[in-house]
Amino acid sequence: MKNCAPEKIRNFVLAGHAGSGKTSLADLMLFKSGAVNRRGSVDQGTSVSDFRQEEQERKSSIYSSVMHCPWQDGHFYFIDTPGNSDFCGEAMNAINVADMMVLVVDAMLGIGPGTIRAWRQARERNLPRVIFINGCDRDQSDFNSVLDLLQHNYGKTICIPYNLPVGSKAALSGVAKVMDGAGGEYAASAEEFKNALIEAVAETDEELMNKYFEDGDLSPEDFTLGFRKAILSGSVVPVFTGSVEKDLGVSELMDALLAYGPSPLDAVTLHLDHGEVDRKSNDALGFVFKAVNDAFIGQLNYVRIFSGTFKSDSELINSSKDSKERVGNLLQVQGKEQAVVEEAGPGEIVAIAKLKNTGLNDVLGSKSFNCAFSAVDYPQPTTLYAVSAQAKGEEDKLGAGLSRLAAEDPTIVVERNPETRQTILRGMGDLHINLVVSRMKNDFKVGVVLETPRTPYRETVNGTGTAQYRHKKQSGGHGQFAEVHLRIEPFAGTAEEEFQFGNEVVGGNIPKNYIPAVEKGVIETRLSGPLSRSKVINFKATVYDGKYHDVDSSEMAFKIATRGAFREAMAKAKPMLLEPIMSLKIMFPEEYMGAISGDLNSRRGRILGMDREEGMQILNAELPLDECYSYPTQLRSMTQARGSFEMAFERYEPVPSQLAAQIQAEAAKLQEEEED
Repeated sequence: MKNCAPEKIRNFVLAGHAGSGKTSLADLMLFKSGAVNRRGSVDQGTSVSDFRQEEQERKSSIYSSVMHCPWQDGHFYFIDTPGNSDFCGEAMNAINVADMMVLVVDAMLGIGPGTIRAWRQARERNLPRVIFINGCDRDQSDFNSVLDLLQHNYGKTICIPYNLPVGSKAALSGVAKVMDGAGGEYAASAEEFKNALIEAVAETDEELMNKYFEDGDLSPEDFTLGFRKAILSGSVVPVFTGSVEKDLGVSELMDALLAYGPSPLDAVTLHLDHGEVDRKSNDALGFVFKAVNDAFIGQLNYVRIFSGTFKSDSELINSSKDSKERVGNLLQVQGKEQAVVEEAGPGEIVAIAKLKNTGLNDVLGSKSFNCAFSAVDYPQPTTLYAVSAQAKGEEDKLGAGLSRLAAEDPTIVVERNPETRQTILRGMGDLHINLVVSRMKNDFKVGVVLETPRTPYRETVNGTGTAQYRHKKQSGGHGQFAEVHLRIEPFAGTAEEEFQFGNEVVGGNIPKNYIPAVEKGVIETRLSGPLSRSKVINFKATVYDGKYHDVDSSEMAFKIATRGAFREAMAKAKPMLLEPIMSLKIMFPEEYMGAISGDLNSRRGRILGMDREEGMQILNAELPLDECYSYPTQLRSMTQARGSFEMAFERYEPVPSQLAAQIQAEAAKLQEEEED
């Protein structure tokens, strides 16, 4: 690579929904620039970006991929990201560190969940962005309707075409700049868009506004200056168009990225928890936005450099961990290819191997920096499985492997559920979970078994029950004696206070020093209710009488007596099963409304309301957790992967009686198996 001044470097991310052509665009840019001598192809498995076996098999991106290429007198560093919601963590990490976003939108399919997520994240950062409408050469493409949708969702005075198609569908032969006046079917709208662009540019600067009012136009020099300023401020998001397949409009896009895009020295907003980043400082500062376990090299950290110069064979400070790191080689990455470079500066992306104590989201630099990047706001994982090792004795290997994968990808969540005694693996979808299973087998040599998780039900009481229980045991020396009279009744509990304990014992029938033992007995026994061995909530347990023995009574005896009294009182207090109810926010194109509402009704769901957001239908609903386990797969199938949803716990509700009997039978069967 030729050395390039930071002013001529452009760092950007390719983002958008799955299937919009981001990877093909990345491959074409590398080929057009001369960075590779053969144009990569996703379909033929020769893509520079999608080089991993699982990506080639799926013909779709799973990981973000780092690339670079020269263009004219500048140099591009860019990241191709997956558009599938299952792998959104990779895309979000890349958007978090880029100086600009190229949002690729399909001219046939338009906006999808990946488009919306990328736009929202960029908007929150006020990240400069451009839109490329790809695939305008295809028979089902509709440039006008996609442009209308973008302008409707994101603003007519913000999303303004920079160029327009020449010809349409199979007759597409090129693109024409709006500022040059497009002919043909777009002649009238070209004039309208030209005026909109000039007005938007003039509004960025008072001096330009005055010139525009006086002359009714802007000089090419003034337009160029103002246009770049408008893009950097986010007040204009120019829309480019073309076809990656036919290589139409791509050179124009690349030219514009170099001419108008931010350099690494421009003050593009970064999300910081505290401190600040001086992009023009000579002190080296970089951020780890991607960490992977490479089969040959070990841990590989990808660093976006924000200021100063990183050098091979040097020492760096990890400000996040307050530790020193020895750097061997700096690696410049081109898909799977890695080349050693002596140094790298602002805007560049390097990979560093074998750092001892550095991982995702760490700040590295030539000194200790008092700054921290804000955590990326990942969506909550919606796909849950109980996970266990296929072979006996490999639970530790399973745990270690899952921990390492979760350290690479924060959208993988692994937790132990003490109630169901299962390890739960949460991910963004079945494809995401299957990738974890595949990597556990290939990278960590552990076979994994997936099962539907057991639902953490709750039990409560619908009436009042009382019981007297005596625990008496004599076996040489001191015996054991305690008698507890307990009343259980309904109580409107909260998340913080699931039950209440009361003491109505008078006359010292149970000495005060034994009352805490009775309370402990309630606390322990409520963890396994009589119906399904689930935690009992929303009740009040009151000890109102009892008996003790001067010699034979003890804390343990009162705990044992309380357990017996609790179980008997529960049985009389009309116990009932409760199930967790989740609130769902489902986002999908309008044409799937009938299928989605019908499916929710069949799952005991409740539709609460409808809305529209960024061109998509929004449906708010409630669904029992038990019905949510298979929902991600069903939603993907119903919407051709264009639907997505968010899920959060809402409350517990009584289980319908026919289901309650089934749940109790399953719990009894499970208990028998465990006792065997």
